[in-house]
Amino acid sequence: MGKQILIKPLITEKAEQLTEKRNQFTFVVDKKANKVEIRKAVEQMYSVQVKAVNTAIMPSKTRNRNTKAGFIRGQVSSYKKAIVTLAAGETIDLYGDI
Repeated sequence: MGKQILIKPLITEKAEQLTEKRNQFTFVVDKKANKVEIRKAVEQMYSVQVKAVNTAIMPSKTRNRNTKAGFIRGQVSSYKKAIVTLAAGETIDLYGDI
């Protein structure tokens, strides 16, 4: 079994604006995946033509919270995100039949 390249689509306000204005979709991907692998995975999974792929590794962040037991410090893991630009006229339906 090969590694899973596309982990999940990233749905945020900024990602939605990129989708509407520039036809770009954002995904959380495997940290070791390169742009060629990401392009092939998106084209195979969604049957679309990918024009460009941009990647960024998002750093980990520390989080603090208060509980009955006291102050808890934790950390949110780092992840790699890919912004995929599709060819003109192509689109991905991330929401399905909601």
